[in-house]
Amino acid sequence: MKTILALEASSDFASVALWRDGAVLAGQEFASKRSLSSDLFPVLARLLEGAGAVDRVVVGLGPGSYAGVRIAIAAALGLQCVWGCELVGIPSVAALGHFGETFQAIGDARRGTWYYSRILNGICVEGPLLLGSEQELHAALALGAELNAGPVRASEILPPEWQADTRPPQAAVLAQLAAQNLGIVQQDDLEPLYLREVHITLPGAVG
Repeated sequence: MKTILALEASSDFASVALWRDGAVLAGQEFASKRSLSSDLFPVLARLLEGAGAVDRVVVGLGPGSYAGVRIAIAAALGLQCVWGCELVGIPSVAALGHFGETFQAIGDARRGTWYYSRILNGICVEGPLLLGSEQELHAALALGAELNAGPVRASEILPPEWQADTRPPQAAVLAQLAAQNLGIVQQDDLEPLYLREVHITLPGAVG
């Protein structure tokens, strides 16, 4: 049976989980606002002590904290160098509910925009979509209600009008999905899920 390590750091609360023999063996959640780069590795060291080699590492790809997802991916790459393990990525929004649950995920994408995802039986089947206004988000949620898409979840506190249940994505759910090869959107060459195109500032001409 494969041993799977899950890393989730897209919100203000990071989590890690170790899965083997059909169950989560151990896990931990911790605040990750400003010190994730220094907090994650001691947590991993304690979790992996005596666990042996890991066959697969799954990382939550966001959307959410760009820095947090990048740090989790960097940690996964380092572990791959040690173990030669497989790397897979799953949208973090799939881990906002219980394993196999159907729900909708929304979030504030800043600058007046929002994101929307629909998760069916634990798998992200729509999105994350970048929506340009509150009106577009209302429309997406109205369609979700027609589709019986379940409750609304968010990884941060949102205004009451959205009626979103706030909870951080859970690494344990990512581990369960990865164990059954469900919801995987990237393999080995992992990148955060970008809601917008990446803007690169080029140096000015010399002379």
